[in-house]
Amino acid sequence: MPKNTSAAAHLRRLLELLAAGAPAEDFGAVATEARRSGAGADDLAEIEQATQAALRVHSALRQHQRREAELTALFDTAGDLAALRDLDAVLRSIVRRARMLLGTDTAYLTLPDEEAGDTFMRVTDGSVSVLFQNLRLQLGEGLGGLVAQTARPYATPDYRTDERFHHTHSIDAGVLDEGLVAILGVPLLLGSGSGGKVIGALFAADRTPRTFSPDEVALLCSLANHAAIAIDTAKAMTDARVALAELAEANAVIRERSAAMQRAEESHDRLSDLVLRGGDVADVAAAVADLLRGDVTVFDAGGWPLTETARGADPAGGSAAHDATGDDGGGGPAQTGAAAAVVRAAEDSRATAHAVLHDGRWVCAALAGQEMLGSLVLSGRPDLDGPDRRLFERSSVVTSLLLLLRRSVAETENRVRGDLVTDLLTAPDRDPAGLVARGRNLGVDLNRPHLVLVASTEADVRERLAGAAVQYLFGTGSVSAEHAGTVMLVPAGGAAPGGAARAAAEQLTHLVGAPVTVAGAGPAAGPRALADAHAEAARCVQALHVLGRRGAGGSAGELGFLGVLLGKDHDVEGFVTATLGPLLEYDERRGTQLVRTLAAYFGCGGSLTRAKEELHVHINTVVQRLDRIQAILGPGWNSPEHALELQLALRLRLLSLS
Repeated sequence: MPKNTSAAAHLRRLLELLAAGAPAEDFGAVATEARRSGAGADDLAEIEQATQAALRVHSALRQHQRREAELTALFDTAGDLAALRDLDAVLRSIVRRARMLLGTDTAYLTLPDEEAGDTFMRVTDGSVSVLFQNLRLQLGEGLGGLVAQTARPYATPDYRTDERFHHTHSIDAGVLDEGLVAILGVPLLLGSGSGGKVIGALFAADRTPRTFSPDEVALLCSLANHAAIAIDTAKAMTDARVALAELAEANAVIRERSAAMQRAEESHDRLSDLVLRGGDVADVAAAVADLLRGDVTVFDAGGWPLTETARGADPAGGSAAHDATGDDGGGGPAQTGAAAAVVRAAEDSRATAHAVLHDGRWVCAALAGQEMLGSLVLSGRPDLDGPDRRLFERSSVVTSLLLLLRRSVAETENRVRGDLVTDLLTAPDRDPAGLVARGRNLGVDLNRPHLVLVASTEADVRERLAGAAVQYLFGTGSVSAEHAGTVMLVPAGGAAPGGAARAAAEQLTHLVGAPVTVAGAGPAAGPRALADAHAEAARCVQALHVLGRRGAGGSAGELGFLGVLLGKDHDVEGFVTATLGPLLEYDERRGTQLVRTLAAYFGCGGSLTRAKEELHVHINTVVQRLDRIQAILGPGWNSPEHALELQLALRLRLLSLS
């Protein structure tokens, strides 16, 4: 082969190796092949020079390729930052690329924990040690602590033997557990120069000794800069989201308060207009119920309802009146317990000067200074918020004004009506027509049937009774007045005198705070009949005291033979029927002689022997008849009190038959 042809072939071979990207060792084989083929010295020198040039070109190409890969990674990282959605995902991507580009066994990123005052592992890639992944470093400890303290990159070919770093047992244990030897760490810097702030560190590490080149340090610094930007951007976005959320919340609060102010203004106008138009407590309750979309009831200071339950436009719960008064609706035990509960809740409201939630209902005291006038109870709105709660509390002020006004008017009217009652009781026959006319002027028709109640209590609390009577009759259009150490009440309604007396005794006792005894009579119509009914009720009150029934209520008709003596009409037939009726009915139905046997038994002083002679029957027959009487009248028929009533009824019956 000609000389120039041989040299040209080898040179062409070097170009082919460059084009194919062959490894560096393949280039040396070309000179060896030329020497073996017998190339001359000049050709060999030329081929060796060409080989060196080819190796330089090869190295430059490899460096360009590596730089291209690094730039591509940096561009990809920048793209991730531009589309930042998840900070953790971006940081994981940066750590993974650092490990890939530097060809290390592992890479990791640490961030400061401001509360704990140290740094922690935020992201790791290629790590296999749980101990290493949970390492925490104080400022200045280990390679990472030095990077954070000095804001400069540091690299070590063998961390375990490098004395430049402050070794600690926990850090060395974690590095040993991970098996790391060579470590490169660079700071995550925000800003530049002396004003830069270290917000973390990025690391690449090998499990074998290795010296990191300046290019590798520069590459890791570039990735760290991207990580710092990502963290700062994420923080800015988080702050922006928080600010937007706070702004939205502030706008919502402003809108809510604006709506609340508008609603409060409308509510104030509505309640004010209602009062100016002469509205009553019930009208206020209805307006508040409509405004708050619940059920509202107004109670007096004793916990008794002054209004029916006013229902709102969209009530969410049951009736307040039903909840507060129970099912009996007649002032019985259920109402008493519920009234006490309302009073306790109202006292809590007075103590706190705000509405209180009690058993699922809102209660607000209606006060005149510190005096309890009553309370408002709202049910169906357990979730009452601030503006609505303030509206409910303001409505209690309006209610207080109306209650105070009503009480003042009632006290004035009651004084005038009291004069009428006094004249009625002291001189009912002096001017009956004039008394009736005066009553009509006061809204009381004396010619219409009325019940008459007489209330009495202990002398030391007697001054409270008149006020309690006014409060008890408050808003009913009824009359009360003091007379002869007692209080006369003429209530509206058609209840029986005994039931009305018991209801009044219960509530007046509660209002006075001491036992109040009440007797009822009537109904009666006209001045003389009303005066007679008062006299009967007064006698009945005295009888209740004598019988030891202080604090009770009743009527003459419920006192047995005492009622016959105390009552105006002396209803003998009614007393006999009430006392002996079951025996008379049994005798008539069965043809027996139980009434005759009972009369003989009492007439013989309770002697069975004398009674059987009187009746001309066997003594066993007397015993059997008395057993039947006990079965009909009850086991207490022979008690002294009951026996006295039976004997009186037998004698009165005998008189009526004669």
